[in-house]
Amino acid sequence: MLSYSSYVLTAVAALLVTCHALRKFPEAPRLAGIFGLPGRDDLRGQPPLSGLIGPSGNLILPLRNGLPCVHGLPNSLDTELYDTLLHLGKRLSRLEGVLALNGKITEAGEKILASNGKEVDFASALESCEKAGGTLATPMNEEENNAVLSIVKLYNRYAFLGIKEGDTSGQFKYIDGSPLNYTKWHQYEPNGKGREKCVEMYTDGSWNDKRCNLHRLTICEF
Repeated sequence: MLSYSSYVLTAVAALLVTCHALRKFPEAPRLAGIFGLPGRDDLRGQPPLSGLIGPSGNLILPLRNGLPCVHGLPNSLDTELYDTLLHLGKRLSRLEGVLALNGKITEAGEKILASNGKEVDFASALESCEKAGGTLATPMNEEENNAVLSIVKLYNRYAFLGIKEGDTSGQFKYIDGSPLNYTKWHQYEPNGKGREKCVEMYTDGSWNDKRCNLHRLTICEF
């Protein structure tokens, strides 16, 4: 089922496509029956444009009768608006996932990190993150590692990371299969030699390989 943000994004995209068609084909029949929108002739004699005003006082999204459609605007603006709305839609989906967890939230660069405070096995932790629209927290630099650590310290619990051992013993990868570009192993770790395929974060921010069936704190990234 589509989320609310997906419906909003789809509807706005349809509006932009319709507006483009009205400008490109001025003599085309009215398109009211396609998207339930007024056609070109329906807009004649309507009230002047109003719209959303940006911080600088400029009109950033002109509206006529509530529709983001302005006859005569360049096609490039359609693309610009669509790209902006697509980005906002993605951000909204991520924020919905974060709110669904209803737990601790922090940020690191472009990532949003959150925990529901629950301790479960690796598979269950990954599943809950993916259902919320994210994945298990996977620090790829010191800043991100410190952000995950702040949640680990808050709950004072070790947490699973989005890292697993590959087919080769001792070789760990991100859960998408790509090689690690950053590590924070505790001294003498990893040492499970194929028996400990998951990775946990200690309360000092260092990593340890651990069995995947143990229960650890769930921390997701979006």
